[in-house]
Amino acid sequence: MTSRLVVGPFNRVEGDLEVTLDVQDGRVASARVNAPMYRGFEQILPGRDPSDALVIVPRICGICSVSQSIAAARALADLAHAEPPPDGLIVTNLMSACENLADHLTHFYVFFMPDFARESYARRPWHAEALQRFAAAGGERRRIAIAARQRWMTVMGTLGGKWPHSLAIRPGGSTRALDAAERLRLLAKVRELRVFVERNLLAAPLEAFDALDSLAALQAWHAAAPTAGDVRCFLTIAADIGLEALGPGPGRYLSYGAYPQPDGAFLFAPGVWDDATRTLQPLDTGAIAEDTTHAWLMHEAAPRHPREGLTIPVADKPAAYTWNKAPRLAGHVVETGAIARQLADGHPLVRDAVAHHGGCVLTRVLARVLEFARVLPAMEAWLQALRPGQPVHAPATPPAEGQGVGLVEAARGALGHWISVHDGRIERYQIVAPTSWNFSPRDAAGTPGALEAALVGAPVAAGEATPVAVQHVVRSFDPCMVCTVH
Repeated sequence: MTSRLVVGPFNRVEGDLEVTLDVQDGRVASARVNAPMYRGFEQILPGRDPSDALVIVPRICGICSVSQSIAAARALADLAHAEPPPDGLIVTNLMSACENLADHLTHFYVFFMPDFARESYARRPWHAEALQRFAAAGGERRRIAIAARQRWMTVMGTLGGKWPHSLAIRPGGSTRALDAAERLRLLAKVRELRVFVERNLLAAPLEAFDALDSLAALQAWHAAAPTAGDVRCFLTIAADIGLEALGPGPGRYLSYGAYPQPDGAFLFAPGVWDDATRTLQPLDTGAIAEDTTHAWLMHEAAPRHPREGLTIPVADKPAAYTWNKAPRLAGHVVETGAIARQLADGHPLVRDAVAHHGGCVLTRVLARVLEFARVLPAMEAWLQALRPGQPVHAPATPPAEGQGVGLVEAARGALGHWISVHDGRIERYQIVAPTSWNFSPRDAAGTPGALEAALVGAPVAAGEATPVAVQHVVRSFDPCMVCTVH
């Protein structure tokens, strides 16, 4: 017998989210994901001066506004054929990394781990420890993580003046040059977060965690001190309740490349990882298209590339169930996020974990934790490479006609902005956010999006109005619905 369950709104999720589940024999048989709040930024921007995007676009979101700022600035820089000076690129990377790591910290301690302190897990041997560490009201580690995050965000105050919605990021770099004393103070802040992560999250040096090169090595590391640090606590829980079998991914993973360097390389390389063939394919942004079949938007005869995209609401459209378009890459569903970044960059631990378990709740969270171990040392190196007194900005004047694209890796994954300008005004502005990819609806062929497919098979216990397994899957993707319905 099949029953229908509507779950939502979700707590501890950025924005509004509703999931409709068809449940059969105690498991999810199919799912439809609804982003119910329309916001219309793609309609606000046309007709405005191109530079207005730098002020308007960050307001899409209050938790990843730096990523939105960088994407807008890069789109305008591409339009103007401008390149920031090396130190301007470093400052931008520092701001991006600061926001992304703050997001990872919030995801682990505030959004994801409190679910394991629920009464439904009271009989598990680890529940008392999870309650003490992660309870939404009063968890010890949760409390000190929030305090650490507050101190960490003062880095953004120095680099951007304020957060969210800093105006320091420009097409030609940054407006904020750092002097030698500020550079040293920022380095101290980075090392303060290093101490927090090494003492509480990992209970190990960053470099030691980064050096883990296989699932077997991770398991041995966990077994050596199973109660030390919050990641080991997570691994204990994951092994006990089978998080490696929950929330399977689509098998293709998209990264635009994270933290570009002055020499043209990236800290984390771009590409598309195909788990079936275990190969990294080159990134082809020309193969992106958005399908509106099941969106409350004007129906298109064929999916459109974002540079030609339209956003025309049709609130009573038959067969539609969300405001989110369905982005596809060469017709395929892809997943994006930290797991995609680490697969594309070739980190051996994530590649081996995915080879054994695929994309799943366990590997998504593991990839985000790994980024602390990889990004914090990079931030230390970037700060040491800054040269006080060198320019951080270059002139960038957009032409009266043209197109541009700005790509960035936000905490949740691949974010792209596409702009076209005519007669000195924005003609079209289209955005594809990470959650647009991960929480997309079905396309014209009826193929479900990444989350919709990942929920299939999730257990639903009798009487569960908001199934805890469904919440684990949803939160492993860490949705930002306000970005989705920009």
